[in-house]
Amino acid sequence: MAYRYRLMAIPAAAALLCASLLPGPAAADAAPGDAARGARLAYTCFGCHGIPDYRNAYPNYRVPRLGGQHAPYVAAALAEYRAGTRQHPTMKGQASSLSEVDANDVAAYFATAQPVTAAGTTVGTAPASAQVCVACHGKEGVGLTPEYPTLAGQYPDYLAQALKAYRKGTRQNMIMGSFVQKLSDADIDAIAHYFAAQQPALWVPRAPRAP
Repeated sequence: MAYRYRLMAIPAAAALLCASLLPGPAAADAAPGDAARGARLAYTCFGCHGIPDYRNAYPNYRVPRLGGQHAPYVAAALAEYRAGTRQHPTMKGQASSLSEVDANDVAAYFATAQPVTAAGTTVGTAPASAQVCVACHGKEGVGLTPEYPTLAGQYPDYLAQALKAYRKGTRQNMIMGSFVQKLSDADIDAIAHYFAAQQPALWVPRAPRAP
């Protein structure tokens, strides 16, 4: 009984922590990006993100699907690559070439007019190791606020790589860094495959026409 209580209490505590770290009213009221302008700026992204199953060379994993992702999360991820709190040479170079307005526009383009929304049902049962994850990412893998990434349908090897990067510290995030430290590789694999199986799913978008 005590073990069951701990599993239930962890997501509740996680939700409180997540809520405390959300952007304030000024950030929430920020103007949405210009998706049409973002389509022009995002053209170079498609050398990797526009090819299904395209793989990062080392470490070897598929680059993430971005179609239908929350725009504020994509913009925040670009800012983290630019700042170096996410370590990836190609992404740092790409993100550093964008202003904040540019990044918001690119994010709006990838999010599309209708980002992925939760269906209200799950594929399979969330593993015990995923109980903390659902506090922010939902049982269906759809971020509960636009600042949290949607995981539904994402490549499992990308999700596993991201979790291991948080555990190692090559991705720095107060929430994720604290949660992943006690996860084993088997836990990470189970979490990644559970969320990758959820529907509706993120997708690989088609490249816009060259500018």
